Amino acid sequence: MKLEVRDSLSSVDPAVWDALVGDASPFLEWGWLASLEESGCVAPKTGWLPQHLTLWEGGRLVGACPLYLKGHSQGEFVFDHGWADAAARGGIQYYPKLLVAIPFTPATGARFLAHPDVDESQVIRILGGALKEICHHNGFSSVHVNFCRTHEAEALTDLGFERRTAYQFQWINPGWRSFDDYLAAFRSKRRVQIKRERKELDAQGVRITAYAGDEITDDLFDSMFRLYKSTIDKLYWGRQYLNPELFELLRQRWKRRLCFFVARCNGELIAGTFTVRKGHVLYGRYWGTFAELRYLHFNVCYYASIEYCLREGITRFEPGAGGEFKYLRGFEARPTESMHFLADRRLAQAVRDYLVQERRAVTTEIRWLDEQSPLKRPGPRDDGSSA
Repeated sequence: MKLEVRDSLSSVDPAVWDALVGDASPFLEWGWLASLEESGCVAPKTGWLPQHLTLWEGGRLVGACPLYLKGHSQGEFVFDHGWADAAARGGIQYYPKLLVAIPFTPATGARFLAHPDVDESQVIRILGGALKEICHHNGFSSVHVNFCRTHEAEALTDLGFERRTAYQFQWINPGWRSFDDYLAAFRSKRRVQIKRERKELDAQGVRITAYAGDEITDDLFDSMFRLYKSTIDKLYWGRQYLNPELFELLRQRWKRRLCFFVARCNGELIAGTFTVRKGHVLYGRYWGTFAELRYLHFNVCYYASIEYCLREGITRFEPGAGGEFKYLRGFEARPTESMHFLADRRLAQAVRDYLVQERRAVTTEIRWLDEQSPLKRPGPRDDGSSA
């Protein structure tokens, strides 16, 4: 087997790359990753230098990981700014660093791709070991593997990587068949509130429509970019990672994975959300609005998506980072994992000690959130009787 670094995904045949992806996360597919590069969203000038690590056997691609040399820590959603500050105080140059991840996408999925005909565990060991060698050979501070799967984390632990645990809120369908089933699962207070939020939007004359795949008209791509940009412009901490060129490339080559939820009032488009679907999972990515209406966000981003999932037989909805609004609407805390290798022993020990405490805190918080869930649990009913 031979390792090669590719500085552009365009140098790999799309069908060959996607043969490694298979049923894994849609954000690993050539169409998504290559579009980020070709649009200029992922490029040296934005602090993302593609250095994709590929593994070949007799001219056949048998393994790979999406790898970037980063000049900052933006767009990663696993925050290591404190580590960078600690490194600076210790006289350690933290940037550039190596990152295995999907740019701007906090969604768990495979980070080490293996051809179905080869041993995946061997591929993970080879690529993981190569990442450490590249780090040492080039004098980089660290390697980070964000939002990886549990068995990948376990394999990297054996290679000396440190595990970091966090959590996201996800909607998991336990067997509901309708929105009424979903509502019935809530404690009475939250159930009444959700009904109120839905009725108020109806009273304002707002209608939400889902467009998936070929149902998405070309003009909606421009509208969705403008909605995305409107959100960025309203937030003083907002950072624009995407551009119109990306949306045009996705229109041309990746429409089959997309689902847009569009809100209109008196026929005028006022809000929308950009989601991605593959198999039985829906991923929420971007949202925006041109009108500030009460409860509009909850209805477009959550309730319309949940209705769509129930109608289409989608069993999991991952709306991304953040949580309080999601938690109150039945999204439950689920752990996420990332792995980190730090070349400097002093920094590695400090991070290791910190992660032990952080993991304990995250475990405690997830347990508390489960106990306080607005969803009913086995036990006393709202009326005091037994469930």
